[in-house]
Amino acid sequence: MHQIAIIGAGPSGCFTAQALAKLLPEARIDILDALPVPYGLIRYGVAPDHQGTKAVIRQFERLFERQGVGFCGDVRLGKTVTLEALQGLYDAVVLATGLSADRRLGVKGDDLPGVLGSGAVTRALNDHPEAEPVTIGERVVIVGNGNVAVDLVRLLAKGAGEFHGSDLSEAAAQQCGNARRIDVVGRSPSDAAKFDPVMIRELGRLEQAAIHVHGLSGEGKIVEALQHLAGHAPEAATREIHFHFGWTPEEIEGATHVTGARFRQGDARMVLPCDTVLTAIGFEGDTPGAQEDGFIAPGLYATGWLKRGPRGTIPENRADAQGVAARIAADLAAVAPGKTGRDGLMALVPGAVHYHQWQRIDAAERAECPDGRVRRKIPTIAQMRSIAHQTGES
Repeated sequence: MHQIAIIGAGPSGCFTAQALAKLLPEARIDILDALPVPYGLIRYGVAPDHQGTKAVIRQFERLFERQGVGFCGDVRLGKTVTLEALQGLYDAVVLATGLSADRRLGVKGDDLPGVLGSGAVTRALNDHPEAEPVTIGERVVIVGNGNVAVDLVRLLAKGAGEFHGSDLSEAAAQQCGNARRIDVVGRSPSDAAKFDPVMIRELGRLEQAAIHVHGLSGEGKIVEALQHLAGHAPEAATREIHFHFGWTPEEIEGATHVTGARFRQGDARMVLPCDTVLTAIGFEGDTPGAQEDGFIAPGLYATGWLKRGPRGTIPENRADAQGVAARIAADLAAVAPGKTGRDGLMALVPGAVHYHQWQRIDAAERAECPDGRVRRKIPTIAQMRSIAHQTGES
């Protein structure tokens, strides 16, 4: 049988495994991840109060529980095992490691303390074990006109009682609760903003935030959603949200820490006093130069954001993965099986965390969660390893 390794257990890696299992039911597929836990961006990138989006994990569980796909966590490419070693063990290796570096604003002051990328903030609020701690102040400017910006607004504007059913930790909830004024600024006019109207309307359920929308123009579903949102003013409001459209970042002000954000619109200027600037303008990183169908070199492929850049929703990742899987299946038709795959990998990485060991971590997180939460994530890799290997199994 053919042996296939997928590096990265996030949505792109899991969708690729799904498609390959359908196209090549006799193949043996392993998904490797640097962390001891699977699901990547779903676990650590989706907002903790959007459990409906995270529910896609349930279909990924079938890969490991019913379809024979292997999970090998705590296996770091280039450290625990080399790419060359994996290519010697598997007929096909798929890179699905994504992009995690936040794109910088590219203006003076964008490196000041108090300027944080959305990816860094979201990982911290999701208790990623390798996330740097973040400090969010009382006056926050969010730069970006997409759904990630809306996620940040919602998390910062909710009161403590509005996180019921989420997996937001107590420490993260305290960080979220500092903001008193949130300004959301984007370059685009309102009718060209990249918000999902459904997510905009969701802000209309905030219990403690008054919402103001400045510079509305044009028409369409996004404008209608913003119009519906404008003037939302609960009696108990302790926070303000202001949306601004058509403003280009010019400078982040401050000497040793952020004190303000300056924007321009033609000849007009706007300065927003703030102690925190959150950028929600995408991600960047080195890509391996894959073709449209994911091919890099014989036996080596890429999928997801690593292949095409940081764009696309989870359903778009599924479609992309299906195209990559089709190319792999076509290529393997001309390759004789015979590599050792999983057996050889286990000899190289005897300390890997397997799926049944991840289930111990999962059970511990669910058992220890406080009232009103669905889990309390284990915060460190050392603790994850301890739980995974608690009976001494490898």
